[in-house]
Amino acid sequence: MAGPRAVRVVTEVAAVDRPFDYLVPEHLASLGIGDRVRVDFNHRSVRAWVVGEATPEPDLKPIAKWLGYGPPAEMLEFLSWASDRWLAPLARFLVSASPTRLVTSLPPAPPARALSAAITGRLVEFAPGVVQLSPTTDPLDFVLSAYRAVQSTPGSLLVVAPTDAWARRLRGRLEQRGCEVAGTDQWDRMRAGWPIVVGARGAAMAPVPHVSGAVVLDVDDESLRSDSVPTWHAYDVLAERCRREGRPLWASSMFPSPRFLLGSWYRGGDIAGGWPRLAVVDRRGGDPHDGLLARETLDDVHRALAGNEPVAVVVVHQRLGRGRLLACAQCHELYRCSVCTQAEEEVDDAVACASAHEPRERFCRSCGSTRVKRLRQGVSTVQRDLEAQLGQRISVVTAADPLDVELARVVVGTEAVFQRVRRASLVVIDDFDQYLLAARESARRQAVGVVGRAGRLVGARREGRGHVVAQTRRGEDPVLRALAEGSFEELLDEELETARVLGLSPFGATASLRGDGADDFAAALDGSRVRVSTGAGGVVVRAPDVETLLTALRAPTRPPSLRIAVE
Repeated sequence: MAGPRAVRVVTEVAAVDRPFDYLVPEHLASLGIGDRVRVDFNHRSVRAWVVGEATPEPDLKPIAKWLGYGPPAEMLEFLSWASDRWLAPLARFLVSASPTRLVTSLPPAPPARALSAAITGRLVEFAPGVVQLSPTTDPLDFVLSAYRAVQSTPGSLLVVAPTDAWARRLRGRLEQRGCEVAGTDQWDRMRAGWPIVVGARGAAMAPVPHVSGAVVLDVDDESLRSDSVPTWHAYDVLAERCRREGRPLWASSMFPSPRFLLGSWYRGGDIAGGWPRLAVVDRRGGDPHDGLLARETLDDVHRALAGNEPVAVVVVHQRLGRGRLLACAQCHELYRCSVCTQAEEEVDDAVACASAHEPRERFCRSCGSTRVKRLRQGVSTVQRDLEAQLGQRISVVTAADPLDVELARVVVGTEAVFQRVRRASLVVIDDFDQYLLAARESARRQAVGVVGRAGRLVGARREGRGHVVAQTRRGEDPVLRALAEGSFEELLDEELETARVLGLSPFGATASLRGDGADDFAAALDGSRVRVSTGAGGVVVRAPDVETLLTALRAPTRPPSLRIAVE
C-alpha cells in the first residue's frame, strides 16, 4: 500500500514568491504536476499550482480542492526561467499559462494534416531566423512554409501575430487550407497539444506540452512586449522555448531592429516593390490658414472619394508620448534639441528635450521668432474639422470603440484603425513628426512601421492601387527618403551604429525602476557593473549585457512596492 503523498505548490499570492508543501488527500491521489488547487494559506483560501513532489511530514496541511488543469509539467521549468529572466514572481507566469475558467477534461488532439499538393507546389521556403519581408507580402505563405517544415515533428507550432484581429483572420485562412488550428480562446485545445496555435502576444505562453516550432509576425511591433511588469517579449519567450526543445523559430520584420541585424537575419522577397507609394507633404511652406489637411492632401482625398472603395480614405491621428509638439508660428519649423534631435517641450519658461540635454530660452533656431504654437488635437476635434472641410460624415475609430460599427467612406482614428479597415485607396498620416520625434529609441522603427501598416491597406507600389500621404515639417528626414525610395540599407546601418554608441540592445541591456524605494535600491547597486541615471521615466539601469544586469538587480534587498521592468 502506497504511503502518504505530499506536493510542493506556488500560491497566487505574488508577494510571497516561494513554494510551500501540502499533503495530498486520498481522494486527490491522481493530482498531477501543473494542476491548479485550492489550499489554506495563512487562514485564507487561495488558489495555487502544483509545481513538484515533496516529502510527507505529519504537520502538513491537506490540499482542499482540485481546480482542474494548469500548465503542463513540461512547461514549469521554462516558466521558472521566465520568472528569473524578468525578475517577477513565478505566479505571474503561471497565470499567463493557465485558463480563466475551470478545465477538468481535455479533448484528444488531432494529428497534423499534410498540406495539399496545390499549396505545397507554390510555397516559397523560408529558412529559420529573422526574415525581412515587405509589408504587403502575404504572411500566410510564411506561416505555411514553417508548418510544412515541422508538420512531421511532435508538438505544436506556435504562431504569434501583433493583434487579435490579425490572429483571427490568419486562423480562419489556415483552417480553410485544412489545418487543425487552436486559438488562444481555446485553452483546452492548446493544453491538449493541437498541431497549430495562433494568437496575439499571449500565444507565446500557450500551455502546449511540446513545441514543434514557432513563428512571430512583425517581430518589432511594440504590441509583442507586455506593457505591464513583467515586461516579457513574445520573441524572447519563444526563442527560449524553441532552444530548450531544439526546434526552429521563424520571425518576420518590415524593418529589423539592431538586435536582429547581428543575428540570423535574412533579407527575403522584393523589399522595395512591396512597399506602398508614399507622398510627402511638407507643411512648412503651406498656407498657415489650412486646416488639419494641407491643400495637396485634400486634392488626394477628393480623388480617392471619386473611386468606389467602401472605405476610401483613412486618416491616422496618433498621439505618442505626451502627444504634443512645439513649432514656430512664423516659419513652422519644429522645436528640436540640438544634441539628440528629439522634440523639445516647455519646461517652466524654457524649452528642453525629455533628457534635458540643453535647456534654452523659447525661440526658433531657424528664424529667431519667439512666437510658438502647440500642435495638439484629439480625434474628436479632427473629426469635426474634417467634416467641415469635406462636407460629409466621418467615422472615428479608437481602441475603445466596438468592432461592429458600420464605417463611413472617410475614417479617422488612432492606429486601432488598422485592425478595423482591410482596404482603402488613401491613407493619410496627418502628423508624421509625432513618430519621427517620439522620445524613445525605437522612434524611427515605429515611423517606418506605421507606413508599412498603412501599405497593407492601399497595396504595394507595383500594384498602383492606392498610396500613403505623410504630412510633416521634416521633409528632408532620412526616414522619409528611405520610405519614398523603398530602400533601407543606409537607415539600417545608422540604426545599428546608434545602438552601438548608446549601448542599446544588442550592445547593452536596460531596466527601469519605479515605485517607492527606487532611488535607494538604485544607490545600493554595484556601480562597477551597471550605470544608473534618473529621468522623466524614472530610474534607468544600464549594463553591457542582460546577465550582468540581472546579477546586479538581484543583489540588493528589493522593496515590496518596487517595480522592475527589464527591457
